[in-house]
Amino acid sequence: MQTRQIEIAAFSPDHLEAAVALSRQAGWPHRPQDWQMALTLSEGVVAIENDRVVGTVLVTPYKRDCATINMVLVDETMRGRGLGRRLMEVALQIAGDRPLRLVATTEGLPLYEKLGFHETGTVLQHQGLAGKIGAPAGTSATTAGDLPGIIGLDRLAFGADREKLITYLAQVGEFAVIRRNGVVSGFACLRPFGRGEVIGPVVASDIDDARILIEHHIAGRPGRFLRVDTTAEAGLSPWLATQGLAHVGGGIAMRKPSADDVAARTATTFALASQALG
Repeated sequence: MQTRQIEIAAFSPDHLEAAVALSRQAGWPHRPQDWQMALTLSEGVVAIENDRVVGTVLVTPYKRDCATINMVLVDETMRGRGLGRRLMEVALQIAGDRPLRLVATTEGLPLYEKLGFHETGTVLQHQGLAGKIGAPAGTSATTAGDLPGIIGLDRLAFGADREKLITYLAQVGEFAVIRRNGVVSGFACLRPFGRGEVIGPVVASDIDDARILIEHHIAGRPGRFLRVDTTAEAGLSPWLATQGLAHVGGGIAMRKPSADDVAARTATTFALASQALG
């Protein structure tokens, strides 16, 4: 079937209410504020049929280093008409020549593979009510002077300069850090998201530091609903389950092109900012 009667328009704040409705239809927990954050950091388009938003896609650029493609949604009444591919083709044009990353569902995997994306790993979504634990030793809240160090450490781990994202997160959330010799060697962000709060990104030199940073936020949120998006490779999944954050789903990490030089990195991303933002 054809999609020629569907208009593709720039994603503007006027479309946020409709985007929230589409995400709820898909079972996503995103609040209007979560969509607003994604749109503030991104450029994208919506598909409109008869004055109704029936599809969305956003491209979040991290300077010229790379971009993530996210918030790919098609109204359930419009599926099977090639609209998802059409939205993705526009997203590829917006991204230009940047290397690309996304997290795919099983259903979306065939389309992304046809568009040249390659599977690189598995994202594991953990969530639940935080237990009551003591605050760990060795972590502290950030000071105003920590932000450049956090941005630099994130760049080492992620492989791209996400200054705009980290600065935004510092405004809407709170960071915990580990300092060694006066230098930030690990950090974890906590911010409102969906049903409660999300912990991420979490960047550290090893898994023990990553756990301590996550414990810092769990300790301050007894009984609160928390979410962590990690990867199978990070090795945190079994431990997160012992903290009351059950594995409830996830996605397939993909890149275009697939090459990524992780061997030289001195820091690791143990939890994502979100599946959308990486």
